[in-house]
Amino acid sequence: MTIFSISLLAVCILLVIILGISLYFNFKHGVVILKMQDAIEKSLDTLDLKYKRISEILETPVFFDSVEVRQVLSEIKDARRSVLYVAGELSNIDYDDEAEERKNG
Repeated sequence: MTIFSISLLAVCILLVIILGISLYFNFKHGVVILKMQDAIEKSLDTLDLKYKRISEILETPVFFDSVEVRQVLSEIKDARRSVLYVAGELSNIDYDDEAEERKNG
């Protein structure tokens, strides 16, 4: 064996080791991303359910006209808007990524 063939073999072994490390971390991060996506989807489902329940509560008539009751209703409306905003922001992540891919693609 010549020095050239030995050096080529060493470079090939090094590249295979680097490839293995890269594959390991790609797989590891891919699993993390998939778990995160599942968690976001579950959170969106929960937020949707809470939004529907809060909307149902706000539609029931209130027979007690007090400042405290109005404040509570105002807080519930703000919470409903916040839930809708968070759900919109979480769902826009996918749309923003797709839009960027279309622009670049």
